[in-house]
Amino acid sequence: MNEEMTFKMVDENGKEKECEVLFTFESDETHKNYIVYTDNTTDESGNTRVYASIFDPKDPNSKLLPIDTEKEWSIIKTILAEIQNEVRESYASEQE
Repeated sequence: MNEEMTFKMVDENGKEKECEVLFTFESDETHKNYIVYTDNTTDESGNTRVYASIFDPKDPNSKLLPIDTEKEWSIIKTILAEIQNEVRESYASEQE
């Protein structure tokens, strides 16, 4: 069963958007929990926009907090790259 996790948020223009959770994780380095999500919009190159924030998984009403450090962004970018590589490899093996 693949249950899609979604949540609603209000953007900077006051418009409500539905977002899809891609994954969450806790970093051993920072001891913080992160949520990586998308609003399923694309940029001018056709790439899906992906966002990341800090959150408290124990609080169902947790506010999404901004990621402030380059170290945290580096951790998130590394995980996204690993997942993207896994998807590419899986897709390539299905095509064989």
